[in-house]
Amino acid sequence: MPHDEDDEAPESTTDSAFDGVVERSESIIRGIEVVAAYVLVVLFAIGVFDLGLQIGEQALTPNIFDPEVVVGFIDTALLLFIIVEVYQTVVAYTRRDETRQIVRLVLYTGIIAIVRKVIVFRTDTFATKTDAVLTAASYALILLALGALLYVEREAVSGA
Repeated sequence: MPHDEDDEAPESTTDSAFDGVVERSESIIRGIEVVAAYVLVVLFAIGVFDLGLQIGEQALTPNIFDPEVVVGFIDTALLLFIIVEVYQTVVAYTRRDETRQIVRLVLYTGIIAIVRKVIVFRTDTFATKTDAVLTAASYALILLALGALLYVEREAVSGA
């Protein structure tokens, strides 16, 4: 017997009410994502201003040539890059970009974060040499894993 469009059961009111609730919650989440993006923009601006102040203050002293001061500048700059990557991830979520792009952004953020840790790594901040070696090995392992994931992701894109 042929199926007539008029014979289809109407969508239940429970389903349509549920859909409305879900749509409202998605709108709220999207709004919060936009607010989060603006918060990250403000944090980035404050960080850039603060980095400029730090450099300006140190430029007036001989400390500007101290390697630890310079590493501090690099640490702050890399933190700013992490903020930018997190911002781009939030924007990608808000735009509903494809998952592959979002994963790539997360990988970049992780790599920058670990490189930042490696750059400011100092063995004298650890209680024992074993603690320092274990921490360094952990950083290396995480960095290798992130690099491998990024490589696999890029190969998947170029192979597709």
